[in-house]
Amino acid sequence: MLRRNTLTLLVLALLIASTLQIAQPARAADLVIGFVLVGPQNDKGWSEAHFRASEYLKTKVPGVKTIVIDKVNPADRPNLKLEQVVENMKEEGAKIIFTTSDDFGAETLDVAKKYKDITFIHVSGDAVLKGEAPANLGNLMGRIEPMKMIAGCAAILQSEKNSIAYLGPLINDETRRLANSVYLGAKYCLTQYKKGKAEDLKFEVKWIGFWFNIPGVTLDPTEVTNSFYNGGADVVISGIDTTEAIVVAGQRAAKGEKVYAIPYDYQGACEQAAKVCLGVPYFNWGPSYVKIVTGIQAGTYKSAWDWVGPDWKDLNSVDTSNVGFVMGDGLSADNKASVNKFIAELGSGKLNLYTGALNYQDGSAYLKDKEVATDSQVWYAKQLLEGIKGDSQPPKK
Repeated sequence: MLRRNTLTLLVLALLIASTLQIAQPARAADLVIGFVLVGPQNDKGWSEAHFRASEYLKTKVPGVKTIVIDKVNPADRPNLKLEQVVENMKEEGAKIIFTTSDDFGAETLDVAKKYKDITFIHVSGDAVLKGEAPANLGNLMGRIEPMKMIAGCAAILQSEKNSIAYLGPLINDETRRLANSVYLGAKYCLTQYKKGKAEDLKFEVKWIGFWFNIPGVTLDPTEVTNSFYNGGADVVISGIDTTEAIVVAGQRAAKGEKVYAIPYDYQGACEQAAKVCLGVPYFNWGPSYVKIVTGIQAGTYKSAWDWVGPDWKDLNSVDTSNVGFVMGDGLSADNKASVNKFIAELGSGKLNLYTGALNYQDGSAYLKDKEVATDSQVWYAKQLLEGIKGDSQPPKK
């Protein structure tokens, strides 16, 4: 009997020990982070760039769990409000939420005031700059302006007609300054590398009315792009979230036309029609996401307006450069060499194209002679620049 009881106790002890070995130690709770995307997460443009960065974040910061809600826009989800999305993310444990569209500005400010236990990062607003943001709201934007200048340079160098067009989304300070940046890059490279005259540059902007096509609400970007080519432009530069410009260029080139395009936002956008792609200025949100999230974890992050630029030493580094420019297959070898020289000039800090004298479209002074624009002057672009054809203000309702 004693042996039997001893054996039973031994078996029980082994079972308990085995159970203790199998059981995993309690891990720290995941850090749940929400991402609200205005478009589809696979749009090959703005929203996909954010989605890819959310995946990158998980590889760099242990314990991060992400919740991604895409297509938060009037066409795909007409009755969905940002507050509903935030409430659902909060129920899933979200402590940080990135709202990734200028279109979310007012709503992000409202939810930040209501949900004070969540840190909100709005891309690409300026509530902090205006002094309107509560302590749990920060702003983030990539300093894409130099990359847009590079796009303008590539476009004018490859153009045989000195006629380039810009496919714009809606009209606001952000979209005006980006169109202006493209124009400044094109004008500089026309005069400095192509040895042309500034007045020979034909630069037209048309706005579709939103960041991407909403049938029945916006202009159709496919139709607008075709109208550019039909009107004599041989390069179209996209400023919208999606890839219609490069797709149309590829279709027309397949029929024998000598046309090119430059997409926007997403590093891999040239894949849509590589042979006619001159390059792509794109956002790489990963480094900023990591910096902000680790700062929040460490308790060192403070509400800030972060306008982050490129790593000029390694422009396309996935780990260090917040924006970049990838050369396209459609750009000739000679023009690539010239674009690289232009990049070197910009990267040296000696060349600043936001230097006067520059006028606005209506002839009023933007920058006086030799005046260098402040960040605020660049950020708040009141009009398109003199020399650009197109509307500077949205239509009156």
